[in-house]
Amino acid sequence: MKNNDRIRGTTPEIAQAARKLRNNLTPAEARLWEALRNKQLEGLRFRRQHPVGNFILDFYCPAVRLVVEVDGAIHDSQTEYDDARTAKLAEYGYKVLRFRNEQVMNDLPKVLAEIRGVARRLLPPKSPNYGGL
Repeated sequence: MKNNDRIRGTTPEIAQAARKLRNNLTPAEARLWEALRNKQLEGLRFRRQHPVGNFILDFYCPAVRLVVEVDGAIHDSQTEYDDARTAKLAEYGYKVLRFRNEQVMNDLPKVLAEIRGVARRLLPPKSPNYGGL
């Protein structure tokens, strides 16, 4: 890997598409972004519409390599693609969480609790304070 955020780089076309998507979030993505932005969840920084290789991730937290995807009705027919995509991301060490638009819109606290729980488990353990040793 070139760096921790990319699977063998991103093409200029993917980067441009990600920029465009950032300006056109779905209502569910916008609602979740309002709750994740500015380190509001466990002090973790999330990026929206973040390019990774040939993929554009809805939300990504680099500190714990956590991907959060918000799936709309169109995704009902994309189960195979989503499963393959999730497997590829897992192969490179990313943890993927998926939520339906309805979950985000109707039960945001539960969605955030699940993201928070997974993020906490992925955080590296804090080193003990040995008085400056």
